[in-house]
Formats: sequence, C-alpha cells, structure tokens
Amino acid sequence: MIELTRLQDQKIVVNAELIEFVESTPDTMITTTSGKKLIVKESVAEVIEKVVLYRRRCRPELRTRK
Repeated sequence: MIELTRLQDQKIVVNAELIEFVESTPDTMITTTSGKKLIVKESVAEVIEKVVLYRRRCRPELRTRK
C-alpha cells in the first residue's frame, strides 16, 4: 500500500499492486486494474518511486540487486 494525496489534501492509501496506468493529464491520474481513476497531487515520478519502494519492502531480494 502507498500513501498519496488527493487534490483536496485528503490522504488516501492505494494498493500499489492494482495500479495499471499512471498518467500526467496535467494532473496525475492513476487508473487501477478495475478501471477506477484517481487524481492525486504527487507527480508521476513520485508515484513510481513510492511503488518501487513498496515493492522493495515486499520483496527483500530486490533490495540488494546489483
């Protein structure tokens, strides 16, 4: 799960495993595998970084990859 911020400064927690697309339209829009769309304040790069960190926490073998 990753924590993001809606445009009205409301914090939400999103299941990173269900993210299918992240677009800049110019707001950052996340589309989930179920088709739900979320608009968040974080940039596309910030969302990607949060997903990468989440996956590293879930899969320790990715932490020391060379």
